[in-house]
Amino acid sequence: MGLQNVFAEGFLATRLEHVVNWGRKYSLWPMPFGTACCAIEFMGVVSSRFDISRFGAELVRFSPRQADLLMVMGTISYKQAPILKRIWEQMCEPKWCIAMGACAASGGFYDNYSTLQGIDEIIPVDVYIPGCPPRPEQVMHAIVKLQEKISGTGRPFSIPPPIIATEIKKTAT
Repeated sequence: MGLQNVFAEGFLATRLEHVVNWGRKYSLWPMPFGTACCAIEFMGVVSSRFDISRFGAELVRFSPRQADLLMVMGTISYKQAPILKRIWEQMCEPKWCIAMGACAASGGFYDNYSTLQGIDEIIPVDVYIPGCPPRPEQVMHAIVKLQEKISGTGRPFSIPPPIIATEIKKTAT
């Protein structure tokens, strides 16, 4: 039983970090924090028509201790900001965040004293999804961009800048 017999079929060599990130990439557990119309669009994304489970993000969790992807959808007021920050702090590492819609990304058209002008003022955002409300295809594109970010980086060792998921590529038929 020499090494030639053990490796007769061949073997695969890789880094542990790449294998772990590959597993994280396809097992996202999103926690929706929906306060407005973007949450209704998210309901469409998890339905059978768009089927976000193809991307490994179908296990929607409503407990921050069981989730690793925070999806903030809708307007966040200054009264809600401490709640959102506490939910973010309760999530286990590594964790990611998607700001879905114009209100979560920049405050939207609510430029007043009570509305937070973007959730990146209180928590770090990995992917921004523009639109009011964004289409389900944009949400799925953002999930793909986040998966690329997870597999392409050594997170939590390095934190690259956030991604803006604006382009939707159409396949030629």
